[in-house]
Amino acid sequence: MKAIVYTKYGAPEVAQLMEIDKPIPKENEIRVQVYASTVNRTDAGFRSAEYFISRFWTGLFKPKHPVLGCEFAGIVDEVGKQVRTFKKGDKVFGFNDKTCGGHAEYLTIAESDAVTTMPEHIPFALAAAITEGAHYALVDIRAAKVTAGQQVLVYGATGAIGSAAVQLLKEVGAIVTAVCSTKHVPLVKSLGADTVIDYETEDFTQTSTRYHFIFDAVGKSSFAACKPLLTAKGIYISTELGKNAINPLLALTTPLWGGKRLLFPIPTISKEDVNYLKSLVESGAFKPLIDRHYSLNQIVEAYRYVESGQKTGNVILDIVA
Repeated sequence: MKAIVYTKYGAPEVAQLMEIDKPIPKENEIRVQVYASTVNRTDAGFRSAEYFISRFWTGLFKPKHPVLGCEFAGIVDEVGKQVRTFKKGDKVFGFNDKTCGGHAEYLTIAESDAVTTMPEHIPFALAAAITEGAHYALVDIRAAKVTAGQQVLVYGATGAIGSAAVQLLKEVGAIVTAVCSTKHVPLVKSLGADTVIDYETEDFTQTSTRYHFIFDAVGKSSFAACKPLLTAKGIYISTELGKNAINPLLALTTPLWGGKRLLFPIPTISKEDVNYLKSLVESGAFKPLIDRHYSLNQIVEAYRYVESGQKTGNVILDIVA
C-alpha cells in the first residue's frame, strides 16, 4: 500500500511517499481503508520532535511508528475475530496518536479505542477533521470547568483547536469573546462568538471584561499578559509550553496560591469523547473548518503550510480521490 513514511525526525522532507505492507488487524482490531486524513499540529510535532519530550512517546532516537496521521475517516475492510461493534463496510472515523497510521491507504485500530461510525450524510474529509482540534479544546474546557453564563476568551479562534473551542464553548452556554485577524472576523462571528476582537486594530489585553477562562489556542500569549484579565480565581490555559517551557512549571505553582491559575492538562481522548463529538456534528452544534486539501504526493507542501501558522481550521489529506 502507499504510505507516508518517516524514519528520522526533522523537517517536512523526512516524510516520504513509499510502498509498504498492508497492516494485518489483531483479533481486537479493525482495519480501515483510509479515505481521508488530516495534516495537523500533532503530526508536525511528532515528525519534527522540536519538543524533545515528545520522543518519550514516539521513540527516543528514531520513530517507533513510521507512518504518521492521527486523524482518519474511511471504511472498515477487515475485522478481527473478537470484534463485535464493527463490521466490514462500516464508515468510521477517529483519532489515534498512539500508533497513528492515517497517512496511508490502510490502518488498524482496536475497536475499544477512539473510533466510531461516521455521522450520516457527511463526506469523509469532514469526518476526518472532527477529532484532533476538538479533543484538545474539549480537554481544556473540561479542565477549566466552564459552565453556562461564564465569560471566556479564545485567543487564536481560527485554527483547528480555536475554531472548535468557540463552538464547544457555545454548546455549554459560555459567553465567548474570540480574538482573530481582520479578514477572519466574519468567519469567527459565524462560529457563534458573542464578541470578536480584531487583534490587528485592537489590543485584547485592554478589554474591560474579566474572564473565568482564557484559552490560548495558538500559544502566542502568556499567563503574565493575560492574568490581569482573569477573574479572582480565573484560569489560563495555553496549547504550548510557553517561553522557556514555563507553563508546566506555572501549572505546578499557581494552584498553590489560591487565586488566578495556569493549568496544563495532559490531552486524552476516548471512544466516549469521539461519540460526543459525533453527536455535536449530527445536531449541528459543531462543524470542523476545512482550509484546503492535499494529496499523498503533496505531503511536504502540506506540512510546510501547516507549520506556517496560517491555516484556517483543518488541512485535509485525500487518500482516495
